[in-house]
Amino acid sequence: MAAFTSLTDRLSGAFKHLRSKGKLTPADIDATIREIRRALLDADVALDVVRSFTAQVRERALGEEVSKALNPAQQIVSIVNEELTKVLGSGVDRPLNFAKKPPTIIMLAGLQGAGKTTLAGKLGYWLKDTGHTPLLVAADLQRPNAVTQLQVVGERAGVPVYAPEPGVQSGASDVVSPGQSTGDPVKVARESVRLAQDKLYDTVIIDTAGRLGVDQELMTQARNIRDAVQPNEILFVIDAMIGQDAVQTAKAFDEGVDFTGVVLSKLDGDARGGAALSVASVTGKPILFASTGEGLKDFEVFHPDRMASRILDMGDILTLIEQAQKQFDEEEARQAAEKLSEGNFGLDDFMAQLQQVRKLGSMKSLLGMIPGMAQHRKELEQFDEKEIDRTEAIINSMTPQERHEPKIINGSRRARIAYGAGTTVSAVNGLLQRFEQASKMMRRMSNGSRSMPGMPGMPGMPGMGGAVGGGKKSGKKSKKRNSKSGNPMKREAEERALRERLSTNSTKSSGSAFSKKAQGPDGMPELPPNLGGGLGGLLGN
Repeated sequence: MAAFTSLTDRLSGAFKHLRSKGKLTPADIDATIREIRRALLDADVALDVVRSFTAQVRERALGEEVSKALNPAQQIVSIVNEELTKVLGSGVDRPLNFAKKPPTIIMLAGLQGAGKTTLAGKLGYWLKDTGHTPLLVAADLQRPNAVTQLQVVGERAGVPVYAPEPGVQSGASDVVSPGQSTGDPVKVARESVRLAQDKLYDTVIIDTAGRLGVDQELMTQARNIRDAVQPNEILFVIDAMIGQDAVQTAKAFDEGVDFTGVVLSKLDGDARGGAALSVASVTGKPILFASTGEGLKDFEVFHPDRMASRILDMGDILTLIEQAQKQFDEEEARQAAEKLSEGNFGLDDFMAQLQQVRKLGSMKSLLGMIPGMAQHRKELEQFDEKEIDRTEAIINSMTPQERHEPKIINGSRRARIAYGAGTTVSAVNGLLQRFEQASKMMRRMSNGSRSMPGMPGMPGMPGMGGAVGGGKKSGKKSKKRNSKSGNPMKREAEERALRERLSTNSTKSSGSAFSKKAQGPDGMPELPPNLGGGLGGLLGN
């Protein structure tokens, strides 16, 4: 996520010098802890949180779990991952608290500009997508056009909005002082609950007014709404880019309205977002959701362990799988796999798969969930999302036969396709070449999963079917290298002599990896799997 880009880079740099060391000294650990402390402070993480975090990491790093580890550097990363998960709210994370008897009442609170109104629409869309019937309530009657904004967001999300009061409109003659509004927000909130009961809405999301800073009028109005509707959840919406003031603001709202959960907004921003990570640790309240973009779908359940993995550039494969399971059609995927194995995968099938991937969201965010992508951030930032649109335009300019059989596309057809897609012939050529290369690779992988043929670049690999494209020359070379006889009895004698020779050498060299202790029942030394026949040894061949 963009808000944690700097933190990810700094932490990755702190671990880089550890990878080449087989054993860590206290000086190595102290240097790493210093870099971690600087990275967290630079990301605006609260000072108290940084102190307790680094103290716990140092204590564990100097303990036996690192000194006895086979790979101390990986063990340090594992410790940082676990402690970072605790800071983000491990142990207090939970799902949304729904009422046993509907409607479930959710009240949003926070400063002005934190993104409460937009988040109300995202939360309503998410609830609707999970089978609920939400109702948005416009109780922000102070900020200009707040009611209108919620109505627009609700219409985009397909969620009804209860807005009996127009609120302050831009250009209106009435002037509203802080803490006051043109209507009664408490009355609006109370009546919205009655409407939800009558119309059988099972969830009510109340959007309340915010201020540019914490003040008594804000807390009084928020408390009055809370006391009037008795919400099941009070979600504190905090801007991830707020800086060091995040902790003080969270404490003030916790004392004022006693919120039950936190929602991080604007995680796609490029400012330092570390202060927001301190909220769960300081208040003891769980972070329930995270807003990762401007679209309605850029909203996800917050998992502390997954967020810690993202920050440490370890990826978030579980979230990627969950999104894929929601959007991908299993039957279409099965048919595409069959076509691929049969060699009938065409450009129309490719475009269908591309459209399913686009349903998952931005390609940049999807690629960002893959482990180790931080080192390719420049390439990700330069990736043009419109390139997918151009690819679809090229494919749409083809006839059904051309999509199914790309090989028939000659020069004149390429010129026609380029003209219809509004692009150049070279762009069409590039797409066809890439598709052909990908098709060959996928066919090879599909065939290899069944018969395990030889793999390019690894001729003669044990258990992998021998040399690829075994011409006469390669066969002669391999015959010269292989001194085994074709006579079964003679070959057995040669192998027996080899075993005896290895056994004799291993007895003479004490402390060797091929000592008698490491011998198998047949007298041959027991080699590690990765040495006993290369990749074939790993596969058990």
